[in-house]
Amino acid sequence: MCPAGHAFAGAGNGWLGRSRCADGDSYGPRTPALAAATAVVCAAVATAVGARPELMVWLVLIPMGVLLATVDVTVKRLPDVLTLPLAVSTLALLGVAAALPGTDGSWGRALLGSLALGAFCLVLFLVNPAAFGFGDVKLALTIGAVTGWYGWDILIAGTFAGFVLFVLYGLSLIAARRADRKTAQPLGPFLLAGAVFGVLLGSSAS
Repeated sequence: MCPAGHAFAGAGNGWLGRSRCADGDSYGPRTPALAAATAVVCAAVATAVGARPELMVWLVLIPMGVLLATVDVTVKRLPDVLTLPLAVSTLALLGVAAALPGTDGSWGRALLGSLALGAFCLVLFLVNPAAFGFGDVKLALTIGAVTGWYGWDILIAGTFAGFVLFVLYGLSLIAARRADRKTAQPLGPFLLAGAVFGVLLGSSAS
């Protein structure tokens, strides 16, 4: 379904066009823009991480993260078909990376970080489900694994950075009178940005 609730009708101009719903309206960013953003993030992470086994994990996860962020911004949802496989594949791939020489992280800590951040976000959801979506809880499993790989301090820093970016974004919309305090905003892109920040910070600190 598109943001207006219309049935999905396919891509407007193939892989290089916007998505198009049944009534003819197109929505979402164009594929070249997403590809460019993905390439920039991959390049930054590759430069920071270097030739370590976990780099291949991050390069697999980043396109999925960009896709999730785009979906959340466009329709304000984080679908299970993306979040749940992402969490499982993240831990599985990190398990492979941990078994290779030259790695710079801990799979056990990634698992605990995934569970800890998932539990923390679940509490936030239970306290205020109107402000914190369950999709964000499922995404937190991946964020916790990615940042927990480098350490608890990186998990906290990355998560904090994501929430700070989210708050600043919301305040900027309010200041511009494009939203008010009750307007729902997507949190997923900012949690993902915090995860990238955590990877960059954790890699530079190692």
